[in-house]
This record gives sequence, C-alpha cells and structure tokens, in this order.
Amino acid sequence: MAHSLHPYQHTLASRVSCHGIGLHSGKAVHLTISPLATDSGLVFYRRDIPGSPPLPAHMKHVIDTRLATTLGVGPLRVATVEHLLAALHGHGIDNARIDVDGPEVPIMDGSARPFLLLLAEAGRRRQHRPRRILRITRPISYHDGEARLTILPHEGLKLSGEILFDDCLIGRQRYSFDYSPENFASELAAARTFGYVEQVEELWDKGLAQGSSLDNVVAIHWDRHRVLNEDGLRYSDEFVRHKVLDLLGDLTLLGFRLHGHVHSCRAGHTQHLGLLRAIAMSPGCWQLVEQPQHEWPPPRRGVRDLWLEPADTLQSPAIPREELTLR
Repeated sequence: MAHSLHPYQHTLASRVSCHGIGLHSGKAVHLTISPLATDSGLVFYRRDIPGSPPLPAHMKHVIDTRLATTLGVGPLRVATVEHLLAALHGHGIDNARIDVDGPEVPIMDGSARPFLLLLAEAGRRRQHRPRRILRITRPISYHDGEARLTILPHEGLKLSGEILFDDCLIGRQRYSFDYSPENFASELAAARTFGYVEQVEELWDKGLAQGSSLDNVVAIHWDRHRVLNEDGLRYSDEFVRHKVLDLLGDLTLLGFRLHGHVHSCRAGHTQHLGLLRAIAMSPGCWQLVEQPQHEWPPPRRGVRDLWLEPADTLQSPAIPREELTLR
C-alpha cells in the first residue's frame, strides 16, 4: 500500500549530537544535526576545518563510491554518509545542517538505527513550503556488468533488492520495502553493514576499516555458515535489507523525494550513482511536482504544530526540469 507522504517539508525541532568512530579512520568523530530553513536540503559542514564551505548532500558532489559513498568539494570531503542520509530520509527530514569534526560520519552500530533514535529525540517540525516530488512516468534502467537497476512508475516509493553471493549463509536474498517512516523504523533501520572476515583483515592491512569491529559490522565466518557476532542476525535476511538501506541513503542524493519503484539486483554505491545520473539524463521519463496539499492543512509559518484553514484549492504545479542538474 502506498504511503501518503506529508506535503510539507520538515526539519528537526531541536539540535542533537552524538559521538562515534569513523569506520575507516578509526578516529573519534563528533556529529551534530541542526534545524535548517526550507529548501536548504541536507548540508554537511566540516567543523574541524576553519571556514569550511557547505557541502550539500547531492549526487553532483559524490567523489568516491568505493566501500561507501563519499561527498567532496575541492579538498573537503565527508565519507560514509549513506546510513545517516537513509535515517534522515526515512524519518521524513528534508532540511538539516550536519556538522562533523572529521572526514567521516561515525559508523555507530553499522546501521541507521542509532541515527534514527537521535532524530526521534530531536523531534520533527513542519515547515511552510511544500515538498517537491520527482515522479517517474516511464521506466529508466542502468546496467553495469552483472549489476542492474530499473525504476518504474509507482505511487509512492518502493524499493526491491536482490543479492546473490556464492556461500551457504547468504546465497540469493530478495526483499521489498514500501516507504513510510513507520516501515523504515521497523523493517530497515536496524540492518547492519556486513563483510567476510578475510575481507576485513585485508582492509586492515591496507590501513582501511580501522574502526571496524563486531560492534558495527556483521562478520561472516570463514566457513560461510555463520556469523561471528554473538547476537547473531537481527533479521534472517539482514544482508539484503542492508543493501536496500544503502540504496535509500544514496537515493537521497537526488535532491528530491522520489515516487517510483526501484528494482536493484547485485548493485552497490557505484551503480546507485549510475542510476541517479541516468534519471537526471532522462527528463522525458519523470516530472517534478509539488506534493498535493488538499488533504492536509498548511502549518502556520514559523509556529510549530499550529494550523491555518485547509487549502482546498491548492494545485500541484509542475516544476521546470532544469532544476535537476549535474552541474
């Protein structure tokens, strides 16, 4: 069943902070998420760099997709952004300032759940501008070797993922997710990143994954029949759910809420970026519209949870396609 997306943009009701470690650097990271004005989007700042320019969470700023999604402008970079972006998207946050004092977002427990709990603590505040929706009207596909992604017209957002690994523990897994904040919290947020033990050891030898441990990674045993984590798996299909979580986080880089059904098969961050670029280059296959508002009364500007009279006559105007750009 399609979820009725609230038509108005949302930000945080208050500022929240947390500490963690960077997955690859192994260094302590302090993260603060703050409210931001309408139409600002999700914007990173490096508080450890004086005069740090804003770094919007947008596909045009993706500079690396190996192992994680990394954003950058010039020498400035912020890595491993996908879990936090998934939490912000999943919780219904459109505008937020994100300050970090290092080159990575903290890995926390390897899922989006700690960020979701942090956002729940902050609360949500409705804003006075309508959300803009990129509505898929014709299929768009992207292929890269064995990996393929297709997005089809759909009312609301649906993500279907498939993975195939040559081992007994994972094998072939499929999972479909119908977006709503409630479904995100219960079905997707807690799925953790995973890897084979020998792959983690290889990354350690290369000076990477210095912050990885059984506290933030599902480690698959050498025998391929079990995991090393004492608590086991959170879901029987946690592996594919985490891949869908990553997909949701990367789709946030489109810059708009998305209405469509994404089918992903054996895809990762690199292919997710390829799909985003394919969408941007296929303007005949989508429309940018404002979320219909006739079922929702608008919030009073600047006043939390106060309402004006219902706006029954508001329309859903199309928005010029030039606004979706790779510049």
